[in-house]
Amino acid sequence: MAGERLAQGLEGLADERVDHRFKALPPDAEGRTVGQLAAERRNLFSDGFTTPVLALSAESVAHNLALMETYATRHGLAFAPHGKTCMAPQLFARQLEHGAWGITAAVPHQARVYRTYGIERIFLANEVVDAAALRWLAAELAADPDFRFMCYVDSLRGIELMDTALREAGATRPVDVVVELGAGEGARTGVRTEAECLELADAIAGVDTLRLVGVAGYEGEVPDATPERVTAWLRRLVALAVQFDKAGRFTDLDQIVISAGGSAWFDAVADVFAEIPELSAPVLKLLRSGAYVSHDDGQYRKLTPFNRVPEEGALQPAFRLWAQVVSRPTPEQAFLNAGKRDAAYDLHLPEAQVVRSGRDGTLRPAEGVTVTGLSDQHAWVSTERAGDLEVGDWVGLGLSHPCTSFDKWQLIPLVEQDGTVTDFIRTFF
Repeated sequence: MAGERLAQGLEGLADERVDHRFKALPPDAEGRTVGQLAAERRNLFSDGFTTPVLALSAESVAHNLALMETYATRHGLAFAPHGKTCMAPQLFARQLEHGAWGITAAVPHQARVYRTYGIERIFLANEVVDAAALRWLAAELAADPDFRFMCYVDSLRGIELMDTALREAGATRPVDVVVELGAGEGARTGVRTEAECLELADAIAGVDTLRLVGVAGYEGEVPDATPERVTAWLRRLVALAVQFDKAGRFTDLDQIVISAGGSAWFDAVADVFAEIPELSAPVLKLLRSGAYVSHDDGQYRKLTPFNRVPEEGALQPAFRLWAQVVSRPTPEQAFLNAGKRDAAYDLHLPEAQVVRSGRDGTLRPAEGVTVTGLSDQHAWVSTERAGDLEVGDWVGLGLSHPCTSFDKWQLIPLVEQDGTVTDFIRTFF
């Protein structure tokens, strides 16, 4: 049933009409469906696409999906990639095809998108205290006995708000929750001490609208993170699960959930989770990394665990933002027609990688070409030589931070190495 719902949803995306809502698509494609346009297999550079245009490499996406499936399987990890990265049902479907247990969300709106497309297992990595969202959740759980949902709790007040809203909604199934252990003083969300975790477990046991199923957290927030500090925190998380289990907190469960794992430290998660002792029920060792699907040319190129374990493989950056030179006021300066509305800039500026000649389409490395700043719709570029760029050239930019790249584009061409557009990835932010 879930697979049918997802397949129907993807068919609906292919039936959506191309129009002014979608940046960079060929003007002469107006009125076609997305599926019809994809079937034409147009070339990104010569068949009517306008700049700036964000492209997603078909080959790199396929490589990254396969690599993380292999990694999770090798290390005995279940995988619920964080969907907030792409918010793209087509990519969710491919992640599930590559063995994902489910999809992680950050906020209720994302969970609603997932459910619209039939996602049957959702891990929401936050405390849910919005009464309207909890009413919706209670109705979803009641309507679909196969739907599995779990979320964080990290406060007594949160438990109180959840219990009140669920009781008022007439919830027929308890909401599965995991106690979130904070990553240390000065970290983000999560309970700071084991004693507070025990208080939350007591409070959960005192209501019938919630069910404690495990523990979780996010090691990416460990202050001044080093492998040693991250490992120490992960061992605290495992020890908390062991303590809960010994105290009988996980009675009548088919699985005990222990979850962590962003995109920067999943090697440490794999190592520590391999140490989990036998508990009263099988352990679902749930990894939640999300940035891998596109990877990047900045933050995650630098932080990926595959740098530490190169024998396990390597992710490939899949994004390239193509912009054109629209002004060349001096030999040392040029301006491209892509800016903050088009490119991620919260962590690093885009990186000029390749230049495609506006005269004959030949490619050359973007040597001597550097993006120095972004305006709303312009990239400021410095050049070392007068001949490095001319008006009309296309510049291919590498981006840093997938999460703030996907969210600027509603429909992203999926492009093969020769420039052939094979599909369009729809996002929902």
